Amino acid sequence: MSTDYLIKPVGAPVAAQIVRPAPEAVREAVPTQLPPDKTVTAAPGISHVNISPANYQQVDSDRISKGVIIDRDAGQMVYVSVDKKTNQIINQYPEETKLRTRAYLRAMDTAKQEARSFDRRMETDRNA
Repeated sequence: MSTDYLIKPVGAPVAAQIVRPAPEAVREAVPTQLPPDKTVTAAPGISHVNISPANYQQVDSDRISKGVIIDRDAGQMVYVSVDKKTNQIINQYPEETKLRTRAYLRAMDTAKQEARSFDRRMETDRNA
């Protein structure tokens, strides 16, 4: 009797092909191949602009300042990139919608905690 209890495959491994039907959205999608009269091509004489990473960072640092803001309502740090000329925020992480959601949920939690502490105070006053 053999002491080897492993099952050994016979022959070469074969990859099983999985066939999935296309989702409904794909079947109903607008075709992306356009006829030649509807396509757009680059204007002649325009060459590819090559900006090296070093030059891009220099231009970026001249125009954009980066900083950190603490959003007290959301209780979170926000990383921002600000255009120095216009003082407008170009990019921020996390996004404003996430900060608003977090501030709302935090306010709801605070209201619940205040309601619980009020109920506890009222209960201790009744028992005293």
